[in-house]
Amino acid sequence: MARAAVSIDNARRYTRQHSTALALQRSLLPRSLTGGSTLDIAWRYLPAHGSDGAGGDWCDVIPLSGARVAMVVGDVVGHGIDAAATMGRLRTTVRPLADIDLPPDELLAHLDDQVLRLIDEEQTADPSLTPAALGATCLYVVYDPATRKCTMSRAGHPPAAVITPDGSVTFPDLPAGPPLGLGALPFESAEFEIVDGSVLALYTDGLIETRDQDIDLGLTRLRTALASPKARLDELCGTVLDDVVTGHPNDDVALLLARTHALSEDQVATWELTSHPSVVADARSLTADRLTAWGLDSLIFTFELIVSELVTNAIRYGNGRIRLRLIRQDALICEVSDASSSSPRMRHARTTDENGRGLFLVAQLAHRWGTRYTADGKIVWAEEHLPVNGAQYRAP
Repeated sequence: MARAAVSIDNARRYTRQHSTALALQRSLLPRSLTGGSTLDIAWRYLPAHGSDGAGGDWCDVIPLSGARVAMVVGDVVGHGIDAAATMGRLRTTVRPLADIDLPPDELLAHLDDQVLRLIDEEQTADPSLTPAALGATCLYVVYDPATRKCTMSRAGHPPAAVITPDGSVTFPDLPAGPPLGLGALPFESAEFEIVDGSVLALYTDGLIETRDQDIDLGLTRLRTALASPKARLDELCGTVLDDVVTGHPNDDVALLLARTHALSEDQVATWELTSHPSVVADARSLTADRLTAWGLDSLIFTFELIVSELVTNAIRYGNGRIRLRLIRQDALICEVSDASSSSPRMRHARTTDENGRGLFLVAQLAHRWGTRYTADGKIVWAEEHLPVNGAQYRAP
C-alpha cells in the first residue's frame, strides 16, 4: 500500500512538472508571427510525447530595416522547465541582436557568447548539473526582397529547405558551424538567390530524426512532404507533420514556413551620386519626382529634408561614391550608403552651434532610423509610415 501511494505521488508530481514546463514553453513562444508583405508565414510547435515532456525548441520572425525580414529557429538540449526557460532567454537575446542589424554569422557569434555566460552561471550555481544551454543549436536567415537573396548561418542546426514554385526541394549547402556553447570555432554565412514565390522551411531536428529513424530518411520524407509549393502554408505545415513525424515524437518539433514576395522594379529606386555638395539638390529633386510618381506627395517635404541630411552626412564623413535608394513597401524607406565604416552619432546641438542637428532632425521626422554595416561600408536609413491613401496605391 505504501509503495502504491509513493507511485501515485510521483505520478502526480511528474504530471505537475510536465504541465508547468509545457505552459512555460508555450508562454515563451511567440503568440503570432508575421512577415508583413515580404513573407507569408505559418508555423507549428509540437511538444515531445510522454515522459520526455516539453523542451526548448523555438522559432521567431523579426522585421529588419530595408524591408528585410529575419527568420530564426533554435533547439535547446533536453526537456523540462530548465530547457524551456533557457529557450526563452535565447529568444530574448536574439531580438536585440537582430535589431542592430548584425550579419547572421556575427549574430550567432554574439549568441554563442551569451550561451557561454549562461553555462558559466549555471555551473557556478550547481557544478553537478549539466547546463541546459550546452549544445543548443540555431539557424538564422535574412531575406532581402529587394535583391531576392537569402543570407543564412547555422550553429550545429539542420539546414533550411527551399521549395521553388515548380515544386523542386533543395537543402542549400551551408557551413554547419559548431553548436552554441562550445566557443571554439567561427561561424560562417552563405548567400543564395531565391526565386520569387519560393517557400523557405526552417525546422528543428525533432522533425527529421527519431529513435527509430535516421536523419537521411527524415530528410527524404521531408523533401517529399514539402513538394507542394502552391498549397496554403497552414495546410503544408499539417502535411509535413503528418507525413514526416512517425508515431509519438520523443523530441520537440518546431516548423516555420515562409513564402517570399520580392519587391517589383517599381517599388525600388536607386541612384549613384558623386561625393560633392552640389548633388544634395539633385538628391532632393530625384526624391520629389519619385514620390510624386508613387502618389506620395504628402511625404515629399519630409523626405526631401531626410534625404538632404543623410546625403550631406555621407558627403562630409563618408568615403567615395554615394548611393541613394528609396523603397516603397509597408513603409517608405530611404537608404544612403557610402564606403565609410564609421558610425554616425546623433548630437544634441546647443543653440549657439552652427551644425550638429542633422541626425537629430532625421530622428524627429522619421518613424525610425538607424545604421547597418555592409561588406564595403555602411547604410544609414530612415523610414516613415505610408499615408492611408498611399497604402492603397498600386502601380499602373
